[in-house]
Amino acid sequence: MQTRDRSATSPQVRELVLPNSGYCAAYSELGEGLPLLFLHGFMGTHANWMPLAEALSDRFRCISLDLLGFGQSSKPDITYDIASQVAFVNEFVETLGVESFAISGHSFGGWVASAYGLAHPKQLSHLILCAPAGIRDDEFCGRYTFMRPLVWPTPLVDWILAIARWGAQSIGKQDSVEWLSWVRRELMAQPVARQFLLSRDRPEDAIDTVEEEIHALRIPTLVLAGECDDTIPLWHCETYRDRIPNAHLQILSGAGHALPMNHWQEMVPCIVDFLDSSQ
Repeated sequence: MQTRDRSATSPQVRELVLPNSGYCAAYSELGEGLPLLFLHGFMGTHANWMPLAEALSDRFRCISLDLLGFGQSSKPDITYDIASQVAFVNEFVETLGVESFAISGHSFGGWVASAYGLAHPKQLSHLILCAPAGIRDDEFCGRYTFMRPLVWPTPLVDWILAIARWGAQSIGKQDSVEWLSWVRRELMAQPVARQFLLSRDRPEDAIDTVEEEIHALRIPTLVLAGECDDTIPLWHCETYRDRIPNAHLQILSGAGHALPMNHWQEMVPCIVDFLDSSQ
């Protein structure tokens, strides 16, 4: 097992070279006890989980992973799909020597986590899905069609955004333009999000595999939803709750979509109670 500690940039970030694929898996690790693997969402990294991981590290071994194509993990020139993410996660935990663990996934990471549970059920002790993606919803996916020009590989897009930024100041819309500029930077740096947005292997095209099979999960499952989430509709979370036998849904009052970053304090007792009660 080959590891490298990136202490020069962040003492908590490690890189694990996976022997079979040759990919590099970037991750952080805190605490001891039951291993709890965190998977981030689209345009996220392992760092999104740090406040929650620090709060739980006195009880659990918190491992936060950059998924394949995200953050500091490898970004190979491949077709990214859920199966490739599941294979990456599985090789990571095997190389790390983790045999039984709980997994918590946010948004896209929740989709990967549920697919991992279907592929490797004997390795999971618990499944925690935080505003999980992975439910077919053509209206939901269509909301992001307008973002496709943001991944065009031409400086013309940057010039247009620069002009828009200048003009937006006079009408009080600079926050919207800054958000679009941030999204473009992230999409250009993250091949997975870019590919899912543009290719035919979009979530709406591949989603049925998970949605149609999650009834087969027999892993203790907690679904966390934000009451005010405007990214993942509540009925998506309810679908996971209804189709996974004995799954429990907990709605966080007043919470938006960014649960691990902005609502980790409310998540802590939910996760601790769930893991303690289903040991």
